[in-house]
Amino acid sequence: MAGAILPVNTSIPQIAGLAPPSAAARAAPAASAFQDVFAEAVGQVEQFQANASASIGRFVAGEGEELHQVALATQQANLAFNLFMQVRNKVISAYQEVMRLQV
Repeated sequence: MAGAILPVNTSIPQIAGLAPPSAAARAAPAASAFQDVFAEAVGQVEQFQANASASIGRFVAGEGEELHQVALATQQANLAFNLFMQVRNKVISAYQEVMRLQV
């Protein structure tokens, strides 16, 4: 069939905060587990931003980096950061709601 669109095998990498916590994190006390998950999420966002910066640097230096790879890396970093900020906002909102509760 001429002109048919064939599916492309693509995989979407994990974005910060979407991966379930490890078994060790689930077994730890709640405060420690939250701190570990939060630190891991921050690390993942920083890694995405570092990858995007490196990709931009390679592209500008003419080291064979393709423009679409640069665009994908920067978009991935942007999405990870936006997701992280939304999760942070929800956590702060939940904390403020708990503080408003009367005992």
